[in-house]
Amino acid sequence: MTGAVHAEWTKLRTLHSTWWLLLGIVLCTVGVGALTTGSLSAGDCLARRTCDEDTVKLSLTGVWVGQAAMAVFGVLAVTAEYGTGTMRVTLAAIPSRLRVLAAKAVVVAGLAAVVGAVSVLGSLYLGRVLVLDAGFTAEAGYPPIGLGDGATLRAVVGGVLYYVLVALLGVGLGAALRDTAGTLTGVFLLLYGFPLVAAMLSDPDWEKTAKRLSPTEAGLSVLATRNLEALPIGPWAGLGVAASWAVGVLVVGWAVLKGRDA
Repeated sequence: MTGAVHAEWTKLRTLHSTWWLLLGIVLCTVGVGALTTGSLSAGDCLARRTCDEDTVKLSLTGVWVGQAAMAVFGVLAVTAEYGTGTMRVTLAAIPSRLRVLAAKAVVVAGLAAVVGAVSVLGSLYLGRVLVLDAGFTAEAGYPPIGLGDGATLRAVVGGVLYYVLVALLGVGLGAALRDTAGTLTGVFLLLYGFPLVAAMLSDPDWEKTAKRLSPTEAGLSVLATRNLEALPIGPWAGLGVAASWAVGVLVVGWAVLKGRDA
């Protein structure tokens, strides 16, 4: 297994696209988070006589955008080999389909965790500065954003784990479909299709059910630190839904990979 992991790491780190994608994830996450928190103003809260903004979740808004690049990273880790025909070489060197897919998943998950941590912590640090400038101070009922707060720490850890799950979703779907364009279409439908469907449903119960089943709507609930009762599903339970999607798709990918020559 160690040799398979080393081989996958060598293949990924020697691709220029890998580092551009990972850099894009960081820039998207931090940049969108900064734009969101930079537009906040405590004065707006006073105008509507209430101020209950979830500054931590708003600081991490970029995860919603960065997940697209993370999904692309996971997909290309598999489908790029099919595009170049090198998958046949990989399977000839390592006949065990399970070992090949597991090695890809380990390397992709490791890189996703590191990049996710940099992205989330960078967004949180910048958000801390921007929300203070916007007037969200301790006097206004908003202590400085910090990892000492349990809900904030949960949002950070959950955000990193969510990025890992999105990358693994891409790996599993890539193994099942092999084609880059088809796989990207499928993964984007999973990530963004459910929220669109939920928004179009007029029945509140059906809308809530769609959000609970969505890997994005459910998974990103882990970023919330306030008004948890308004969420369609609890933070950790929601992340569990995203994990179920990732594991399920990986199992399907392994089954399809096992059942064909390459």
